[in-house]
Amino acid sequence: MEYDNDRPRKRPPRLEIFYWIVLALLTPLTNSITLFPRDPRIWPVLLLIAGLLLPVYIIYSRVMGSALTRSNRTILSIWRNPVPFIILLSVLFFLIIQTFIQAVYTLILKFPLSAGEHFYFALRSPTVARECWWTLVNMALSVALFYIRKADDEKDLIYAMQKENTFYQLRYLRSQLNPHFLFNTLNSIYSLTLQKSDKAPEVVIRLADIMRYLIYECNEEKIPLDKEIEFIRNYIEIEKMRHSADIRFTVEGATNGIHIEPYIFISFIENGFKHAMDHSFGDPFIFITLRVGDGQLTLNVINSTSADLEMQARRINGKGISHSRSLLELLYPASYDLDIIQTEKDESRTSEIRMRNARERLENLYPDSHTLDVILNKSTFTVSLILKTARA
Repeated sequence: MEYDNDRPRKRPPRLEIFYWIVLALLTPLTNSITLFPRDPRIWPVLLLIAGLLLPVYIIYSRVMGSALTRSNRTILSIWRNPVPFIILLSVLFFLIIQTFIQAVYTLILKFPLSAGEHFYFALRSPTVARECWWTLVNMALSVALFYIRKADDEKDLIYAMQKENTFYQLRYLRSQLNPHFLFNTLNSIYSLTLQKSDKAPEVVIRLADIMRYLIYECNEEKIPLDKEIEFIRNYIEIEKMRHSADIRFTVEGATNGIHIEPYIFISFIENGFKHAMDHSFGDPFIFITLRVGDGQLTLNVINSTSADLEMQARRINGKGISHSRSLLELLYPASYDLDIIQTEKDESRTSEIRMRNARERLENLYPDSHTLDVILNKSTFTVSLILKTARA
């Protein structure tokens, strides 16, 4: 795509160029093979004539195509009914092409020719009929090529509009997520200041790092995974200072060379903290694992919860998770797997069928026996997000 005064000028696609070459070669190759299979010296002449006529057919394609699609305002202002204009235009180009062919053939007849060549170029009824036929065929193919180009342009336009629409949807969704995250972080700082905690300055520093990330990094289409991990670590450290809980964040596998869309994980992690810290009894915990390997990126969030299954089900459709689902549909429409699983301590002990079904579902996601035992024997809310990734 080239630009002239900020207006896009599209180059002809390779497929269209190929079609025009085929059109230019159709007549000379057919006549050479059928009429002059043993006279190769005439082949370049036929190719030259076709090459000289090609620009005329290209111009006819553009002009006739515009008339047929009523895209030319000048034509419409003069011809209220385009049919007479189309007929007149076709006849005009037909006569121009025939006049040119006959003039070239008259010139060729002045050179020494064989009997077959003289018969081919002689201005006789068979010659005129043959050239009229080929002219009509090429004119029809020229119009067909215009519609092929038009369909290609419309497809590109639709793709560009879809891409632009996706871009603004992503901007909107991220604008919804950022204030939600910052509001919760500021609440954490406020809580520490009320407690007059010495940890408050460190939290402010980490929040500054987070703000730098949100302002400068999130505007990029993709960022290194390491930057997203650093962002997550800062958020987790802020939560650690605020809460007394078993909080673990583990990164497994090599993360270098992997790029990912920013802000794709935080809502699931934030949701885990919200569930884990939303009760006062027992020992709250949240285990976060980010695993890289086998061409995919897996985020596992396991957290304690005091909510029953009905309350957990409502939280699945919360604002943060709903926005993240929308982001995933836009960014990874066919290459992500999101699995949210709820367990309830009392029910898992009394229902063998539920325990068996939960175990079968969880074994592939959490092969570690200790983690699986924690999920099945406590009230937990688990999230497993798998993304297909590629290294830069």
